[in-house]
Amino acid sequence: MELYEQNGNILYILNVLKKYSSEEHMLQIDDIKNYIKDLYDVDIDPRTIRRNINLLKEKFEYDIVTWNENRMGYYLIKNPDIDFEPGEVRAIIDTFSYSTFIPKSISNEIINKCKNMQNIYENEKLKDYKVFSLGNKSKNIEIVKNIEDITEAIYNNKKIKFDYYKYELNPVLKNANTGERKISPYAIVYQLQEMYVVGLKEGQSKLYTYRIDRMKNISITNEKSDKRFSQKEIDDFVESTVSMFGSSKEEIEVICDFTLLDDVIDTFGENSIIKKVDNNHFRLIVNKDIEGFKRYILKNLDMIKVVKPMKLKDEIERIVKYYLRNQ
Repeated sequence: MELYEQNGNILYILNVLKKYSSEEHMLQIDDIKNYIKDLYDVDIDPRTIRRNINLLKEKFEYDIVTWNENRMGYYLIKNPDIDFEPGEVRAIIDTFSYSTFIPKSISNEIINKCKNMQNIYENEKLKDYKVFSLGNKSKNIEIVKNIEDITEAIYNNKKIKFDYYKYELNPVLKNANTGERKISPYAIVYQLQEMYVVGLKEGQSKLYTYRIDRMKNISITNEKSDKRFSQKEIDDFVESTVSMFGSSKEEIEVICDFTLLDDVIDTFGENSIIKKVDNNHFRLIVNKDIEGFKRYILKNLDMIKVVKPMKLKDEIERIVKYYLRNQ
């Protein structure tokens, strides 16, 4: 046991420096000694602590500022290549807190892991962290395994099988299994707070997308994936879709209210053709799928006017007339 504790001395010291030291909170040797005693119930003499700190600096290249350098105390400087800054940790926490594709229990686990990478002073700033959300997060606890399995299948060029779930009213609302699917997966994409796998369904010739949080019981088959698509073909497919619908790509032209400009850039990217019409409107030209873009228009109906294609314009007018008739 004594040898075990001696071998652990350097880790005790490193963990204390990571968790309890910073430039604003420097530690004395006695502070390090006391933390180790409180946390690990181990007594380490000051000379051993100094010797191990030097070992961490010289052999393991940890950036530790010592009392000899500043005459104030010891603290660990983060490695910018592997350690997250507080703002980066907060961005990760917010991403998983508000993303709907991942269940609350799993996002909480990830958040706690992120917090464990920080010192106590950085975590103190997050003690009142609160998620302002509608609570519409996925309940599929297989999501992380799904991502791992799909990634492995793509890497090994193998097909996958899975059960696919969708909400149905039959006669009450329920999340129902719509049957087994078998696809050749090619890419995982993230869009509009959801994760999708881009794949080719057996017997089909065009790419389609499946919500990963709606997939259960994924298994990787021994079958090789079907037709291979180039990275450009996959990129073009993803860029052409809106809300991850995979119908054919067409040139769409609309007139938008200027209040939509930021949202248009966020949704379609800076490479879209955008031209000023007047002080209140701009023209947007994109190559996108009709079905997905129709849904975008309907969410912003009072701020978008369709110029072309005519079939999209007619479809929007038909939907509006139907809605007005049934009010």
